[in-house]
Amino acid sequence: MPESKFPQHVTRCGNTEFHWGKRTYIMGIINTSPDSFSGDGFAGIEAIVAQAKSFIADGADILDVGGESTRPGSPTVSVHTEIQRVIPAIERLALEVSVPISVDTSKFEVAEQALAAGAAVINDQWGLKKEPRLAELAAKKGVPIILMSNQRDIGGYDSAAKRDTAAYNDVISEVISSLQKSLAVAREIGVPEENIIIDPGIGFGKTWQQDIEIIRRLRELTVLKCPILLGTSRKSLIKMVLNLPANERVEGTAATVAIGIANGADIVRVHDVKQIVRVCRMTDAIVRDVS
Repeated sequence: MPESKFPQHVTRCGNTEFHWGKRTYIMGIINTSPDSFSGDGFAGIEAIVAQAKSFIADGADILDVGGESTRPGSPTVSVHTEIQRVIPAIERLALEVSVPISVDTSKFEVAEQALAAGAAVINDQWGLKKEPRLAELAAKKGVPIILMSNQRDIGGYDSAAKRDTAAYNDVISEVISSLQKSLAVAREIGVPEENIIIDPGIGFGKTWQQDIEIIRRLRELTVLKCPILLGTSRKSLIKMVLNLPANERVEGTAATVAIGIANGADIVRVHDVKQIVRVCRMTDAIVRDVS
């Protein structure tokens, strides 16, 4: 097995330990919003529980519950609405599943109630730039936090479609710089090193060509010495290459996952758990010498 690329190589999520470098971990996406870009939006609590149990049976290591669509142009969701969407789902899942639950939110009140309801990880898609108090919450509760590099706020643009690709000359340098700022905030507030995970933010303020470059050069993020989460599942870079609707992008997702693992990804966030678990196991057998 290759030597760990960072010293803090074990992260505890609830009662589960993630031994980074040992294998690739799979995060299953649970959407409670009605307008998900991937077509898997909210269909009721019972459907969420069934989906979660199916994900776990298929090999998911963690469930990521979110209540606000991140699709470019989607309407902003109020704190009240997001709480109404995610808290009942987390409360129910916490009673019925054994894997850790992550809350996908950038709102302090939502994260606070989610942790009280049974979540064990905060997944902040703004990397503390909108709500630095999330780091205080993670430090106080002793839970991991995922910090994502989000370029949608650069120059006032809210989508990659509107972005001038000359806004930054080197996408990896921009992502690393963004994540360094997020890491500085988390560390200053007191989040332990072993509780920080980074995400380059595929699809968030980058063009699809830049997204592909990030995957190709993902290993450069290891300079930050944190576990790397990669979220490419069904995203627009696959649409642009293969010209397929969201529900037909599993093979494209598989390709990005396999190459991402080869280039340093430690955890992948996906919709199609069963298929991607197989991809991860096969890729791990080659890359990590895990059989």
